[in-house]
Amino acid sequence: MIKTLINQIFEIENKLKLENFDEKFERNFNRIKQTFEEEGYTYHNPIGEKYTETRTDCEASISGSLGNNLKIVQVIKPIIHRHDGGNSVIIQKGIVIVENI
Repeated sequence: MIKTLINQIFEIENKLKLENFDEKFERNFNRIKQTFEEEGYTYHNPIGEKYTETRTDCEASISGSLGNNLKIVQVIKPIIHRHDGGNSVIIQKGIVIVENI
């Protein structure tokens, strides 16, 4: 259930960013993220990060040509971690689209 909630919050955040409304709700999203953290969950949007085939926290679809300079250009689902007593476990890999830059 937590993964579903995080994915929905992530999707709402992204839609608001597209419409340039994200700043109006930043405080609200920060409070929601803080609540998830208190329960031991964090999520990460890897947009703009370098992608290599050895990366284990994302499942990628490659758009365009292959190359050595792959970059994450779109995130369908974020990377979700569960923190438990000093250990961090990925409970959802990010679903991303990468392109050769």
